[in-house]
Amino acid sequence: MSKNIRNTSVDYLFDAILSLQDKEECYRFFEDICTVNELLSLSQRFEVASMLRSKRTYLEIADRTGASTATISRVNRSLNYGNDGYDMVFKRIPALPEQSQKAEKEA
Repeated sequence: MSKNIRNTSVDYLFDAILSLQDKEECYRFFEDICTVNELLSLSQRFEVASMLRSKRTYLEIADRTGASTATISRVNRSLNYGNDGYDMVFKRIPALPEQSQKAEKEA
């Protein structure tokens, strides 16, 4: 992680996130701390990353998510040259149902 974001305020935010106990608490907290657009942007990037890992094309991803090619490219750069945060999480949670079904059909 970039050292310039490591500080007590960010630690405090992460402690708050780690204290959340279920999805409903996540909704309540994130609806208070983020604007709707911020939360939708975060979820869009996460979906883009998942689709990139599932070998979807930029065109498919843009059509499905509405993400710009610039956003897709930025996420792709993070996947390839970042801190492996996306992959760490993808190993811990199941794929989006649509992507799992699509991958099974193509296999």
